[in-house]
Amino acid sequence: MSFELTDDDDLDVTGPSRTLPRSERERWQAEYVRRLATTDFAVIAASVGLAQLIRFGGPVAPPLAWPMPYEVGYTVVSVVLALTWLGFLAACNTRSPQVVGSGTEEYRRLVSATLRLFGALAIMSLILQIEFARGYLAIALPLGLLGLMSSRLLWRLHTRQRRLRDGECRTSVLVVGCAEAAQAMAAAFSRDPASGYQVVGVCIPDGGTDTTEYAIRASGKSFSVVGDDRSVLDAVRRSGADTVAVTATDHLGPVELRRMAWDLDPLGVELIVAPGVVDIAGTRLTNRQVAGMPMQHIAKPQYDRAKSTGKAVFDVCFAGGVLIAILPALLAIAILVKLTSPGPVFYRSERIGRGGKPFQMIKFRSMYLDADRQVTALIESHGGNPVFFKMKDDPRITPIGKIIRKFSLDELPQFLNVLRGEMSVVGPRPQVQREVDTYDGDMRRRLLVKPGVTGLWQVSGRSNLSLEDSVRLDLSYVENWSMILDLLLIAKTIGAVARGEGAY
Repeated sequence: MSFELTDDDDLDVTGPSRTLPRSERERWQAEYVRRLATTDFAVIAASVGLAQLIRFGGPVAPPLAWPMPYEVGYTVVSVVLALTWLGFLAACNTRSPQVVGSGTEEYRRLVSATLRLFGALAIMSLILQIEFARGYLAIALPLGLLGLMSSRLLWRLHTRQRRLRDGECRTSVLVVGCAEAAQAMAAAFSRDPASGYQVVGVCIPDGGTDTTEYAIRASGKSFSVVGDDRSVLDAVRRSGADTVAVTATDHLGPVELRRMAWDLDPLGVELIVAPGVVDIAGTRLTNRQVAGMPMQHIAKPQYDRAKSTGKAVFDVCFAGGVLIAILPALLAIAILVKLTSPGPVFYRSERIGRGGKPFQMIKFRSMYLDADRQVTALIESHGGNPVFFKMKDDPRITPIGKIIRKFSLDELPQFLNVLRGEMSVVGPRPQVQREVDTYDGDMRRRLLVKPGVTGLWQVSGRSNLSLEDSVRLDLSYVENWSMILDLLLIAKTIGAVARGEGAY
């Protein structure tokens, strides 16, 4: 693809007009930003208004304490504070189309804008000798920040529903790169339809000609190859893409990428350059400029931190608290299991823990007594693959077992394994020996940490996951562990279990 300008090119150095959206992506993003602006104004106005009402008992309040000869009421202070707050939100780009709906970065900017406002008020009170009512600020700022973050979360959930239910608010992506990298990127986009990125075409080095059409497959889906990595502009026009995502390719260097950005801009098409790695948590990435080049530093895998004393202490405290809280439910389930089928209440099965050490995992019995003797025949009759073997209509499951397995109630006794130090609250899926025997070098990394009662697999589809996705999620957890990740997974597990999806 040629990006060179000729003397006949009509180059508008002032740039294209931004008055009207130039693509469907820009249209829905502009609408989203307008709604955020309205919500931000309402939240901030409500927070400062409530702060004044709670602190002073109504709209009438004593004047601001400052050395000036004239009085300023707190109604004026509330108006000025609200407008200043909105200004800080704008200055910190909290409604930038690149970050809205993205989660962590959006919330970080909201917190940064609010903290900067608080710092500016502190400096102003020190220099101008203004004594703000501390109770007023102590109510307004935290209440406003909580309201802003909550409103952003609600808008994200609303947009997610529109994407999944109605197919709206989507970004049409053209993936550009070598075949392997493009396939990995297309698969990553397709695994998360709620993110709104829909792959409409792929450009690879041997992308064929206008008369040759073929596709690449990833995650069970087919993606049309619409050109090679030197004909991106033509591919954009043919596919209707409003975003170009470039990953590893030999034909596009720094100069070509910069020219591509200029050529795509008049079309309203966004350019994304991926570093060529997947399943790397944002906490392990550091962006910086080196010799004029944007670089991403990737921190080492975090499995050492997943074996820390802090995580072990959290596991014991959390498991002990949960067992005490659910003790009546445990007794009720135990009685139901005992009364509905012959056999013991608990089922003990050997699992492989950290470092390949076996242990006895405890569960409520959900199968008939001869279930273990049937497993070999069932595996052979369903393809002979022992790894992550699951059956949707397993004949070995008892009637009450179907209910407790659907909502993962059979796994509650595993908190006893946590207290014994054999498992963690959050970790990779616990595996049996026949599955571990099939591990290659990459899969054995799962054994670097303790298996978990819950994990990424529990909130990402559970038994509906493919072997490839199950391994990928477990390895991603091992490499990207953090205490925040554990807390998020625990919170998400509650919703996944309550819905009962993907468990059998």
